[in-house]
Amino acid sequence: ACLPAGTALGRSFSTAAGRQTSLAAELEKGPTLDDFVQGGAAAAPRSRLRPARERKPEWLKVERPTGDNYQRLRKSLRSLNLATVCEEARCPNIGECWGGKEGTATATIMVMGDTCTRACRFCNVKTAKAPGALDPMEPANTADAIASWDINYVVITSVDRDDLPDAGAAHLASVIREIKARKPSLMLECLAPDFSGVEALVGQVARAGLNVFAHNIETVERLQGRVRDRRANYAQSLSVLEAARRLQPGLVTKSSIMLGVGEEAAEVRQAMRDLLSAGVEIFTLGQYLRPSKKHMPVARMLTPEEYEAWRQEGMDMGFKYVASGPLVRSSYRAGEFFLEAFARERQGQAAQTAAAQPA
Repeated sequence: ACLPAGTALGRSFSTAAGRQTSLAAELEKGPTLDDFVQGGAAAAPRSRLRPARERKPEWLKVERPTGDNYQRLRKSLRSLNLATVCEEARCPNIGECWGGKEGTATATIMVMGDTCTRACRFCNVKTAKAPGALDPMEPANTADAIASWDINYVVITSVDRDDLPDAGAAHLASVIREIKARKPSLMLECLAPDFSGVEALVGQVARAGLNVFAHNIETVERLQGRVRDRRANYAQSLSVLEAARRLQPGLVTKSSIMLGVGEEAAEVRQAMRDLLSAGVEIFTLGQYLRPSKKHMPVARMLTPEEYEAWRQEGMDMGFKYVASGPLVRSSYRAGEFFLEAFARERQGQAAQTAAAQPA
């Protein structure tokens, strides 16, 4: 017996003419070319396509790095096989910092290799339990490169090296001394690891000839375990900052936190108070941006207006200098005239105090 034409099998036996009539009717009801040109047609289902990437706010878009200074610094770093956190961490400000003019260009050189022994959930630097031996020529090579640059301010940072007996403190201090020996006038900042809170190791670096000792608490106290490696913690980082200032009076200390990882405003204010209590004078705030799907997600994107409010609040609380913005990172525009002038003023004050003391 034949099946009714309304069934699936019945429809399969429809005539070609019937199918053409049905198709024509559907096309007649469908969108026209004008609909597509004007954007009025409904989008095709994306069930079989990859989901659309979330668009970042306009204020997070940056221009492609260009400029003579940028190219010169990049070429010099390549020729001496030096790593920078600017590149390893995919910093969005690399063009602005490397391309600075009139001596304000800032490069953040990462020493002790490009592989860290820790695995913080926000960081894009490679990790391993034992990254390998340190390069004994690195202090001299780094100093040679920096001495050849026409810049007034340099940031030295490093990966964590928990696999080494001294966590790399002696090597990092050697890099600082070599740079200062070649270019004494250079303002030098070190974004240091925590050395597991061992004060003697912190002292090796703080006393090596720095102008600014930086160490980041990264986030508010409640979120430390979620954001940072388990070997890092809030109290330990505060103790490192306090020790650096105490062991080397006159040293400028600096710290930074990321926003948009789930923190509350009251927690940010408490972190700011805690940093001030530890003697920190320079403070930066910036937006956390997820490097890949393997890293923790962004909880919220703050607006430029919110960052400006935090900058003003930080200054009102007593910090000497606050940089706050969606793209601000710890070393963002470290060579800015105001910060350099502040560091030089502090250096002069320390020298006067030392001269006034009896021999």
